[in-house]
This record gives sequence, C-alpha cells and structure tokens, in this order.
Amino acid sequence: MNKWALLTLAVIGEVSATLALRAASDHPGWFALTAAGYIGAFVLLAAILRTGASIGVVYGIWAACGVALTAVLAYVLFGDPLTWVMAAGIALVAAGVMIVETGSTHAGHPAPAGNGTEDHR
Repeated sequence: MNKWALLTLAVIGEVSATLALRAASDHPGWFALTAAGYIGAFVLLAAILRTGASIGVVYGIWAACGVALTAVLAYVLFGDPLTWVMAAGIALVAAGVMIVETGSTHAGHPAPAGNGTEDHR
C-alpha cells in the first residue's frame, strides 16, 4: 500500500477516535473505538515513516486533515460550532502544511547513509 493510502487511513483512524471520544462522554462504550482508532492511526503513521516519508510533512498533513475533518464532522454530528473564523483558521493550517510540504520537496536533503554511527566532524 502506498504512503498516501496509509496516510488517508491514519487520518480516518484519528478522526474516528476523536469523534468517538466525544461520543464516549455520553456513552462509555465508544471508548473502545477511541482506543482502536488512536492505536491504528499511530501504527499507520509508523508504517508511513518506514517508507522514508518526511515526519514534518506526514505529521503536518495528518494533523491538518484531522483538525479540519474533526471540526466539520463535530458540527454535523454533535452540533458543535463552526464559525467563519474557525474556517479561516482551518484554511491557514492547510496553507501552512502546503508550504511545509513544498519546502521539503525543494530542500534537496541527501538520503541518510549508513547506520547513523559515522563520525561527522
């Protein structure tokens, strides 16, 4: 499975877990989905990092998508507020993640070599 599919599943897991946590405040049975969603999301994030993806980009996309989807779905499911100011904040977060991703593709960092024990003097 490619890293973007894994990242999509990680976002779905994290958002599901967060929404289940909100639901668990009224119905404790939702705690099981909360635990499973967060565990699954972190396992998937680790799998993505094993593909060589940059942690800054992966975490930025995961967090930004999580914030945006959670805010929108909490509005739909629980009637939580979703104001224009919040929408502007979500747009700014998305723009920031795009800038980080663009910067990482232009950084030109060489691939790590060896096992990390080399002398870098």
